[in-house]
Amino acid sequence: MEIRDPIHGSIQLNDGEEAVIDSIEFQRLREIKQLGFSEFSFPGATHNRFLHSIGVSHVAGQVFDSIFRAYPFTKVSVKARFRQTVKLAALLHDIGHGPLSHTTEQVMPILDKLNIKIYNDQKIDQTRQANHEDYTIKFVTDSSLAEIIRNNFVDILPEHVAYLIDKNLSCDESIFTDNSINFRPLLSQIVSSELDADRMDYLERDSFFCGINYGKIDKDWLMQNLTFHLVDQKAYLALNRRALYAFDDFLISRHHMHLMVYFHHKSIIYEEMLNRYLTSKDCKFFLPSDSKEYINYTDYKLYEHLDTVDNEWAQRIAQRKPYRVALELHNQDPERIERLEKLFIDKGFDVIHASSNVRLSKYHSTNPEERMNIYVVDQYDRWDVPSPVDSATQIFQKYEGARVIDRFYVAPEKYDAIKKMLNETKY
Repeated sequence: MEIRDPIHGSIQLNDGEEAVIDSIEFQRLREIKQLGFSEFSFPGATHNRFLHSIGVSHVAGQVFDSIFRAYPFTKVSVKARFRQTVKLAALLHDIGHGPLSHTTEQVMPILDKLNIKIYNDQKIDQTRQANHEDYTIKFVTDSSLAEIIRNNFVDILPEHVAYLIDKNLSCDESIFTDNSINFRPLLSQIVSSELDADRMDYLERDSFFCGINYGKIDKDWLMQNLTFHLVDQKAYLALNRRALYAFDDFLISRHHMHLMVYFHHKSIIYEEMLNRYLTSKDCKFFLPSDSKEYINYTDYKLYEHLDTVDNEWAQRIAQRKPYRVALELHNQDPERIERLEKLFIDKGFDVIHASSNVRLSKYHSTNPEERMNIYVVDQYDRWDVPSPVDSATQIFQKYEGARVIDRFYVAPEKYDAIKKMLNETKY
């Protein structure tokens, strides 16, 4: 099967991958937009997670081929199995995503109601609320999709795919071991890491459909320079030093996409209004624990529901009458923000305060002992000692601080009054 993709061109799929894509679980992603409410800011941003997921699988295959272009696996079949498993993990990484945005995870059930069998042998708190990643594991390991994987890939089990999607699941890692080297860390990093196939796809794809330049990256150069580094016989993702500046640019591009696109003021206010509805006492929208029923819960079902609900926030979304930005501040002293909140209350204005916070990398907030490092290696200097990427470049130090955007939104009918008050008040 061939798919013509506006980002990657011609994408070839084998019969097994075609069967997965034709499944009802995967077809649901046609009705889950990649950027949720962003189409209200960028009208072209109506692309969906269906095509994004196919693109991620395609990029994952390219990354695998680049890393292992000259590596001698013990058997050709081992290489083929590893490649196919990582492509399936990339293809299915978003299969459980909820409608519109992560905000709907608030109306997901308690985890144990999903009855995810693979979790029974894991140290997982099943009294917590489920998230979209839990639904993903449910679909991959315990649904008709799991049967499709079993029937179409003789040497790959659904659980093998799940182990790469969720690197925290414990398993017999011999299934990812060849010639005494455990490749699971590396394969899972291709799916999810600071330099993964997911980001390589969505940065270019979101940039293209939004009609902006922030997400442009040198993907080909990055992929050509990916390799792996061994630590205690475990393989980890590595980058040749000559591509380090391209990696810096990759991180900055993603950072700017957050600030300029993902945190656009219109997207934020729609998410805030949806949040107010979903947390209200009269909310009647809840995501089901039954995976067969969950398939029917898409962006369109949520919009249809909001149309019928007698709730201010639901109706503002349905009628496209959002609150407006009255004040936007960047990287302000928290005490000043508190004074402003008190000022609006004292003046009798009902405002929505939204604080958008982003840092350059998850490396800033992840315990070094818990994260999977990406290493920088030098193919020319044999005396150079491979080092974690955050110590090989200054980009992490230069962008150490968080970027915070505080916005105060007000109902459109109160906009002029609050702007007048702000013009007359020292704040």
